[in-house]
Amino acid sequence: MTLKRTLAILAVVSVLIVAVVAMQRQRVSPHETIDATIGGKKVSITYGRPSLKGRKAVGGELVPFGKVWRTGADEATVLTTEADLMIGDLAVPAGSYALFTLPSETGWKLIVNKTSKQWGAFSYKDADDLGRTDMKVGKTAAVEQFTISLTGGVLKLEWENTSASVDVKLK
Repeated sequence: MTLKRTLAILAVVSVLIVAVVAMQRQRVSPHETIDATIGGKKVSITYGRPSLKGRKAVGGELVPFGKVWRTGADEATVLTTEADLMIGDLAVPAGSYALFTLPSETGWKLIVNKTSKQWGAFSYKDADDLGRTDMKVGKTAAVEQFTISLTGGVLKLEWENTSASVDVKLK
């Protein structure tokens, strides 16, 4: 191998290492995967868990009303299911999907999008939506770090003093 070729390979490897380190630094929030079993089938949700850190979330700059929110931090939140589900009144076939929300002062909608791998909501396209379903919104005790749970057939999002939920069952 020539010196020129060796230097070129080292340069490419160096650029790749710098890119990977930069990508890792973009993730400020911890990430979590929750798993649930519905009718004997596995359902998992992977998401970023931002913290309030003294900021206003719901209805503020972090989760503005009337705009599609990535429902977490960093990459879009991903739902993966082994079984066909009913999420609210939306039929969701087995597979992987991005979850977004559309919060408003009068209610929230959960958006199930067919493009599971995307960064935040920056390249979100409603043409790729599988569909939308209404969520029940209520108040909760203070929640510093955004949390998603899927227990007892209920998908629940909690942050700040807001809780948004929707029923989940086998189709």
